[in-house]
Amino acid sequence: MTPPADDPHDLPQMDFATFLLSLNHSVRMHLGDAPHPDGSVERDPALAKQSLEILELLQEKTKGNLTGAEERLMSQLLHDLRLRFAEISRGAGGL
Repeated sequence: MTPPADDPHDLPQMDFATFLLSLNHSVRMHLGDAPHPDGSVERDPALAKQSLEILELLQEKTKGNLTGAEERLMSQLLHDLRLRFAEISRGAGGL
């Protein structure tokens, strides 16, 4: 049985890009750049760093096994997140 189109559990098909974007959102939440599921916005640099390190580990472990598009997405996300993390760590983001 197919769920109705407005079903809140009608999630996108999981693929590697969706997985990376999910991890990206997790880092953004911990950086205070995106709301948590309850709508609150909180900054937790330690959790942001841990989530960022998960992405870095994933990049290392998947080297040579990704499509060109997946590699570009991973590189771009990591680049952007590292810059934002550094900005917040320096205090420019209001820490």
